[in-house]
Amino acid sequence: MKKQVSFFPNCKKCKTPTGAATVNEPISFTFKFTRPQNPSEVFLVLTKDGEDAVRYPMNLVSDEDDEYTYSITIKVTSSGLYFYHFDIQNEEQLFRVGSGADLHALLGKGGDWQLTVTEDAYAPTALDGGVMYEIMPDRFFIGGERLSTKPYAVYRDDWGGVPEYRADEGGKVKNVDFFGGNLKGITKKLTYLKNLGVTCIYLTPIFEAHSNHKYDPGNYMKIDPDFGTEDDLKDLIKKAKKRGISIILDGVFSHTGDDSIYFNKYGTYDSTGAYASVKSPYYPWYKFNNWPDGYECRYNIDIMPDTDCNNAMFDEFVAGPEGVIRKWTRLGLGGWRLDVAELLPDEFIARCVRAAKSENADAVVYGEVFLDASNMVVNGERRRFITDKKLDSVTNYPFKEDILNFVRCGDGERLNNTVGFVINNYPKRAVDSLMNILDNHDTARLMTVLGENSKVECREDKADAKVMNVDDTVKLVKMATALQYTLPGIPCVYYGDEVGMEGFEDPFNRKCYPWGGGNKELLRWYKKLGALRTNEREIFAHGRYCGIDAQHGVMFFKRKTENGTVYVVVNNSGSEYEPVLPQGEYTELLTYKPFSGVVADKSVAVVKLTADTVIPEKKKAKSKKK
Repeated sequence: MKKQVSFFPNCKKCKTPTGAATVNEPISFTFKFTRPQNPSEVFLVLTKDGEDAVRYPMNLVSDEDDEYTYSITIKVTSSGLYFYHFDIQNEEQLFRVGSGADLHALLGKGGDWQLTVTEDAYAPTALDGGVMYEIMPDRFFIGGERLSTKPYAVYRDDWGGVPEYRADEGGKVKNVDFFGGNLKGITKKLTYLKNLGVTCIYLTPIFEAHSNHKYDPGNYMKIDPDFGTEDDLKDLIKKAKKRGISIILDGVFSHTGDDSIYFNKYGTYDSTGAYASVKSPYYPWYKFNNWPDGYECRYNIDIMPDTDCNNAMFDEFVAGPEGVIRKWTRLGLGGWRLDVAELLPDEFIARCVRAAKSENADAVVYGEVFLDASNMVVNGERRRFITDKKLDSVTNYPFKEDILNFVRCGDGERLNNTVGFVINNYPKRAVDSLMNILDNHDTARLMTVLGENSKVECREDKADAKVMNVDDTVKLVKMATALQYTLPGIPCVYYGDEVGMEGFEDPFNRKCYPWGGGNKELLRWYKKLGALRTNEREIFAHGRYCGIDAQHGVMFFKRKTENGTVYVVVNNSGSEYEPVLPQGEYTELLTYKPFSGVVADKSVAVVKLTADTVIPEKKKAKSKKK
């Protein structure tokens, strides 16, 4: 039985370009259907967000074998979010065909497909095809003499101990226990990171702050003394660059700490903070409902008073010629991640991006966004995070949730659909640069999420809970990370995941890296994945995604460029799987052995035609001098 409708936005035979378009770029739509008979007219119906629809008559291309093919090419003259469907008119009635329709069902079902139009021409970023690695400096490695500076802090000597999680008498977890990791420690581990295939280090905040996590900024213009100095940051940037690794900093601008130069609630700083006086130069930076204690704050946590990013003085302080962004970027930074971007106005984000790129044209600026960044609505306002010279890309939570769902229950169709809507809705540069996470400092760790855990009924039990079925969990982690490393975007590994670190939500997910310990099998796996990205960087940087089979617990897809194709199979079906490949001999790229043609259950295959495969030479071990 023939399909009654044939239109797929991510297929070049149906729409070019696939994904987002640019202003005044020709956009072609080709629509096929078998019924109703004898259509009198077919229309493309295009609606700009918030405006009236425009109906474009389509041209009949062919009507062979009871199948009608209509086509049209248009240009959109202004950027924005558009939605479209097709109308088919015959002598009796009007049929509407849109997204979500079952292609075997009767016509007239479905909503609208989304079309994102931006002013930005496609331009790849410097990070495409690489591997990102997230580090919380206090918990990674101690380099040189340990730095101890704060009189209120608890400086711990039990590296690897459980971070303090018990609330004080006021019901707050103070987050002031420090284990001693610092910037020099990260510098000392650059070779280790290089061997993982890392090309970019994303640091959680490093500016002076009261807490160990530094998401409560105290002084944007100073490195926290517990982490080191400005010279230590310069040294890290310089030595990382020699190894082909760039450094991205976390920019926390939606709020400051209450213990900061700017708010100065406790009189810690030699400044007149907004809490001390309405005449403070910083008073307009904040949102007071009833000064001094009635102020808006992040998640109603009073140690993090919200800033007013629309305030001209605050904007100048962050994004101006001598502002925070430019000061640190000119040291050689590779870019920024803007914390909780949904709380930052679009124009403020745009100015931050301009500030970073004015100092480094190759700087990449990410935004922390939890939903679809192309059409998200915040407080009734449609946001434009990734169009018109704003963010290069975003944190990819949609992939995260559906990769984990696939690994747990084998729902490949849901994951394939999610990949499809992201490719359709986002500009290609944003797709290629997506920050693909499976966990981070805000979520439970990957091993913990995928494993069976004991003693997890209360917070006290979470401190010592361990994954019971380690071997089975490692198999699930391998499947999840194979997808993280091969789907469009850039894998972002949370420090220690490569050795199977465990932990529930904050602060249990923020333990110290277990140098000399951890799961060696996983470490070898992550190194293989890193080598795969290195050896096939162009394909994983810009290769087109094409889903082949996403049914019955399988994710089988290809990444294709003009110079080659890589096929990826992740099998969670419960039995062996034989992927149907074009004729030829194939090499398994994780082992560089001939591919047998069969993928075992709970396993992964990444293959390429042997004739197109360049097997990298193994490095000879250096002989030790006696």
